[in-house]
Order: sequence, then C-alpha cells, then structure tokens
Amino acid sequence: MTMTSTVKIGRKPTPITLTDAAIAKVAELIEKEGEEGLALRVAVRPGGCSGYSYEMFFDTEVNDDDISREFSGVKVVIDNASAELIKGASLDYKDGLQGAGFHISNPNAQRTCGCGSSFS
Repeated sequence: MTMTSTVKIGRKPTPITLTDAAIAKVAELIEKEGEEGLALRVAVRPGGCSGYSYEMFFDTEVNDDDISREFSGVKVVIDNASAELIKGASLDYKDGLQGAGFHISNPNAQRTCGCGSSFS
C-alpha cells in the first residue's frame, strides 16, 4: 500500500497594504486611464543610490506566480522577489505642498536615500 500526504499551500501574506488615501488616489488614476483590468504593479528593482529602487506602474498582465490583492476595488500585483523585499510595507499618498505623492514605508529597509525611492 502506498501512502501519500497532501500539503496545503496557504495563501501568501499580503506584502504591502494601502492607506485609504493611497487607495483613493490609485482608483482616481486608474479611472483617468480609462482602461479595463488595470492593476497597480509594485516592484523592487536593483539600482538607485541605496541599492534598490521602487517601481509602481499600471499593468494588465498578472503572472501565475504574482501575488495579487484587492483593496476596496483597487487591484495590486507584486512579483515574488519584490514581495520578499517589501513584506510588511505600506503605501500612502499625501497631497500637499511638501512631500506630495506616493510614499512606501518599508520596515525591511535598513537605509533609505533622501529622495525616498531607494533603499537597502
């Protein structure tokens, strides 16, 4: 008799969360694009003055190994390698005279540059 075991693979944790302000701004930008099925892709790439840099752009393609989450109707997609580097991070949006724009707070970043878009 052959015995087999099954391993349940649970859902991966959400690598990044979005604040209400970020959700609202991303939803507004997606609406302006006017294209169906757009998702916000968050990625980490080698480069920048501190070693890694953040990338955010709208994407219609989702790969099989991407992590995909929805926040109040806003779909966010992250590749596995990037997810490891930003797990526990949050994306916020501020609209004001100083520091307007998106900002990622990443608990894994040991060092960040002055522009806020690069980390190590």
